[in-house]
This record gives sequence, C-alpha cells and structure tokens, in this order.
Amino acid sequence: MKPPPFTYCDPESVDEAVALKSEYGSASLVLAGGQSLLPMLTMRLARPEALIDINKIGDLQKIERRADMLEVGAGVRQYELEDHPLVGELVPLLPAATRHIGHLEIRHRGTVGGSVAHADPASELPCTAVALDATVVVRGPYDTRTIEARDFFQGRMITALEPVEVLVAVRYPVTPRTAGHAFVEVARRDGDFALAGAAALVDLDEDGRFSSVAVGVSGISDTPVRAFAVEAALIGAVPSEENITRAAEEIVPWVVSGDDQQATHAYRQHLAAVVVRRALTAAVARARERSDAK
Repeated sequence: MKPPPFTYCDPESVDEAVALKSEYGSASLVLAGGQSLLPMLTMRLARPEALIDINKIGDLQKIERRADMLEVGAGVRQYELEDHPLVGELVPLLPAATRHIGHLEIRHRGTVGGSVAHADPASELPCTAVALDATVVVRGPYDTRTIEARDFFQGRMITALEPVEVLVAVRYPVTPRTAGHAFVEVARRDGDFALAGAAALVDLDEDGRFSSVAVGVSGISDTPVRAFAVEAALIGAVPSEENITRAAEEIVPWVVSGDDQQATHAYRQHLAAVVVRRALTAAVARARERSDAK
C-alpha cells in the first residue's frame, strides 16, 4: 500500500518545527527515524495532514553532559548510544538496553526521541527512561517544559506530549560509579519486541546490602512499569538468590497484559518475575565488580 497524501515539511531548526506543530497541531506527525511511523503510513493506520521531518535539525542530534545529567537529543540515532564514550561512562544502562532494540539496521535509523515519543510499552528506551528517573524535554510555542518519564507515558502509545509540542531531548541522571546495571529481555526471536523485559540499577552499602534499587519492566502493561514493590522488598536486604527471587515475585500483580498471539497472561506473569530476577542478579554482580575495583 501507499501512504495517504500529506504536506511534507522540512524545518532546519527547533523553532521552525514548533511553529509547524503550532500550525497543524494534531493533524501533523513528526518524522525522525521513521521505523514505526513509515509502516503506519503505508498501512494507512496514520493519516496526517502534514509530516514534519526533523532530520535536518542539528540541535536535536547532540549528546552532552549538563551538570549531573546526560542530555541526549531527540534526533540521536539509537546505535550512537551503544559505543558513545560519554554514554558508556555516565549512564551505562543505556547502551546495555539499546543493544536489544531490533537489529543494527533499525538502530542506525531509529532515534532516541522517536522511540520515547512512540511509547510502545514493549520498547527498551521507554522502560530504561522510567527505571533511570529520566526527564523528557519538550518545546512548545510558548515555553520549554520537562516531564518526568513516569508521567510522560500515559497509555499504549499515548504520552503527555501536547499536539503543538516537539520532543527535543531526554535527560538521564548520571549513574553513581559504584552502581551496577543490567538489562534483560525475552523475545520469541532475536530482534522481535520483547514479551517482557527488565532494566535494573542497584547500589550496595559497605556491608554489601542493597542501598538503592531501581527496576523498570516492559511488555506487561500499557506503559513501562516502575517496580516500586520489588525495590521496597530489597532495600536493606542482603542480595542473596533467595531474597532476589522473592522480591522479583512482587512484579506479578502488575502484569495486566492479557492473552494475545505472542503469550498468555499467565506466561507473561512468569516471564516478568524471571526477567526481573535475572536483571537484578546481573546488576548485583556488576556492582560487586565495581566495588572490588575501587
């Protein structure tokens, strides 16, 4: 099939892109990498009056440190996160998660902002944003505002982004050097969307107990889930296999995805606990390595 007719817009600055969004509002869509949008256009699941191509906007393609935050422009290609020295040093969970996104060819076109704005609950970058307490930076006709990741995702492919706004960057807190991270997912085939995935970031105190825990889970609800119950079950606990397994089971009540062609609800409940347990175990091992290396 061919896409429906639309007006093609090719802005060269964020201000131009925002002006176009203000003009067309909800009748417009933003084109970044196009890995999700172009299939939707060709299947006529999306029928925009205007398509705003942001690929010429250099300001959206920067990766910079800003005090205790790493700012990643919305137009940054996903593959850049894998080997970028600043990303690997400051927020190592990002490259670990990014390597699970589709295939290399997809990551060479797909963008960070595109994945976050698309808000697929099975995607890796939304899950990672929630786990890392990231903030989403959006620009509108009157101001720039920041939205906490956990508030940005409001439903399946539904976000807090207003029709006249453009997502311009995602900011990630710099990870403590002593923290361990891991990203684990289970998919039917390599490159498929995950049936369930988990991002984990942990730190241990001088006694080897959990001093901080952050866990995000994908594929189990209409939005990525921050596993607060899992985290609460581990703070102050010894990172034993028994404690991690018991805490991982706390994610099960949060699995609301029903039966579909990929998996049953019961199987996703099982997988959710499995990926959380595996991610936490790997993150603890990495935290211990970092502690030993001091």
